[in-house]
Amino acid sequence: MTDDHSSPRSRKLAAIAPEFDATLLGIAATSMALVFVSAVVQVRYGAYNMPIETAVRALFDEKVLTNPEILATIVLGENAARFFGIYADLSVLSNATVVVWTIRLPRVVVAAFVGLNLAISGAIFQAITRNELASPYILGVSSGAGVAVVATLVLSLGTYYLPVAAVAGGTLAFLLVYAVAWRGGTTPVRLVLAGVVVATIFNSLQTGMFYFIESNGVMRTAVAWLAGSLTGVNWTEVRLVAIPTLFVVPASVLAARHLDVLLLGERTARSLGMSVERLRFGLSALAIVAASAAVAVAGLVEFVGLVVPHVVRLFVGSDYKRLITGCLFAGPALVVVADVIARLGLPGTQVPVGVVTGLIGGPYFLLLLRRAVDFNEF
Repeated sequence: MTDDHSSPRSRKLAAIAPEFDATLLGIAATSMALVFVSAVVQVRYGAYNMPIETAVRALFDEKVLTNPEILATIVLGENAARFFGIYADLSVLSNATVVVWTIRLPRVVVAAFVGLNLAISGAIFQAITRNELASPYILGVSSGAGVAVVATLVLSLGTYYLPVAAVAGGTLAFLLVYAVAWRGGTTPVRLVLAGVVVATIFNSLQTGMFYFIESNGVMRTAVAWLAGSLTGVNWTEVRLVAIPTLFVVPASVLAARHLDVLLLGERTARSLGMSVERLRFGLSALAIVAASAAVAVAGLVEFVGLVVPHVVRLFVGSDYKRLITGCLFAGPALVVVADVIARLGLPGTQVPVGVVTGLIGGPYFLLLLRRAVDFNEF
């Protein structure tokens, strides 16, 4: 009788996919259920309200799902679809389907991508700094992006350049932090301290530049961006955030083993033949790409990168392949649910999704801080 568990094929499958177990499947199933329910609520309500049956029917409209040309025209846009010769006339769709697929569904998709990228970025930074209270913005990404956004608005360069400015500002801040922390190499403590210093300086610059904004409209745009908002996003933002995400997800899964080694300390990592400094810089760059992808389409949505990895870690432990896998599902669930609350929580108005995630993450951060016994870890 052959023992399937000892066969070469079984051992190979266990090696490449050890993360799939009941706990992770539970996280994935719960997260996907939350995303689906939130998506139905999101696409149902708005200026054009519709019954729940109509919303679900529009969401699963066969004319869209079974016609690649219609789907491509919606996702790629009419100009791109014409360029590739796959344009289809959307007038064959019902009003409800057009509203759901062209206006409301993109917001759900962008929220999911934002949550995914911030969660992965937070998990990576927590390994690099060996600090479970680290977040995607611990190395000054948030403050650098904020300064670049406000400067773009003050100089009246146009909102079209805001995503590029945010990414450039966050990257510049990260490079500055790395330069400040460099002393023949870096350490987690020096990176965190340098990040705090750079963030403080950039936040002061950001506050000072607000006094040069004369237009109330520009002021509201700046505040919404800095608070993190998904209002008005469409398939353009989906395409913008999807491209880096296609790189971030497989790269983060492949990097899981290196993240586990970094958690063991620099001495252990070097004894295993790893170039710690090169690895730390490369992983930091990956986390910056993930955070920048989210910042470019949603602004500064805080606390997601702190809360999600920590909650997932409570269920799956510190193994980074399992942790990253859990973040791929839990991150989208948090932001999609938070955006529904932000959009529909107060009648007649919308608040930035970053306000909701802040109200969730702030108390959770204080709870973690209170439970931290060894403050030398910070």
